[in-house]
Amino acid sequence: MKVLVLTNLFPTPWDPRRGTFNRQQFQRLGERHEVDVLTAVDFRERMAGARGQVHVPNVKRDHVTFYHPPGIGRFLNALCYVACVMWQRGRELRRARYDVILASWAYPDAAAAAWIAHLLGVPYVVKVHGSDLNVQALSRLRRPQIRHALRGAGAVLAVSKALAAKAVEIGADPDVVETIYNGVDGRMFRRGNRAAARERLGLPLDEPIVLYAGNLKNSKGCMDLIEAFPLLAKQRRDARLYFVGDGPDSTALESRAASLCCAPSVHFMGSVAHAALPDWFRAADLLCLPSHNEGVPNVVLEAMACGTPVVATAVGGIPEVVPGFAGILVPAHHPDLLAGALSDMLGRHVDGEAIAAHATSFRWEDNIDRLEHMLERVAGAAPAHVSMNA
Repeated sequence: MKVLVLTNLFPTPWDPRRGTFNRQQFQRLGERHEVDVLTAVDFRERMAGARGQVHVPNVKRDHVTFYHPPGIGRFLNALCYVACVMWQRGRELRRARYDVILASWAYPDAAAAAWIAHLLGVPYVVKVHGSDLNVQALSRLRRPQIRHALRGAGAVLAVSKALAAKAVEIGADPDVVETIYNGVDGRMFRRGNRAAARERLGLPLDEPIVLYAGNLKNSKGCMDLIEAFPLLAKQRRDARLYFVGDGPDSTALESRAASLCCAPSVHFMGSVAHAALPDWFRAADLLCLPSHNEGVPNVVLEAMACGTPVVATAVGGIPEVVPGFAGILVPAHHPDLLAGALSDMLGRHVDGEAIAAHATSFRWEDNIDRLEHMLERVAGAAPAHVSMNA
């Protein structure tokens, strides 16, 4: 097959660590089929300048500059996306004769892909991740556009059962919606010696470490974790909290930690390469992800693959993948309950081997097998490419 992927969730020189889950998935799909990834890069990111280099084997990468009105004009983003893609790459896309389009992220990517697929005479598949449905579809002006994209898709791939149900609620045909969990690279993410990992990272050897890894923004519950930490410190004075990642709320988080007088025990390590995460998971006593909404975050699967337990919020697909022996789940927006769960988990005996064994059920090989079958089914059900050059 010849597959065109349309998404904003993929590494670019302007954001080299964006969408690592998509990078892993599309790279593996590219081992079997011809995969072109066209990434929409916000015009403001382009103006800020490149931040690094990107190399993704087996995939042909390209990008378009995404011009769009800010703020209140977001309901026009799908239309702007279509215009930018067809203006900047329309001729090349028509000549390429793709078999199927895979749109990863509901809005504006999938909403735009529905129109682009029509213009190219190609069927399309929508992949949804979490807040693209749980948050974006709350908008009165964006929801009809997302519904249109879901209803026109040959298949809808949801990364959790909860998200699949949400897609059906919005308007997708239940017969075309399928849950396919993301995978874990078992060669990278596996159990290892905690003391050795801490030595490599320069971390204290005998203090409890709580790890947050991901984007530093309020919707990920980062501020809830900062609020919870002083409550935890009253019971575990030696506890340390490490934030690995960066994001728009990093300054606010540091300021709040200082105002709560817990800054000496809270460390902001900045963003690290995906390949560096296994040591962080091995070094930590637990991973904390107190998100307000989610699909199935890969950081949870990867931490468990390293034998590390999880304290997270019971949102999205997280309850589907974190069994009781692997962690504790609490409601979102409750720092007091989060602090109690952190203290409880730090006091538990954890069977790291059982946690890691559970995580082995999330395999990229299985994910790609099912994605490949989905794309082939949708491509095979479409008429020939007669309309593409008409």
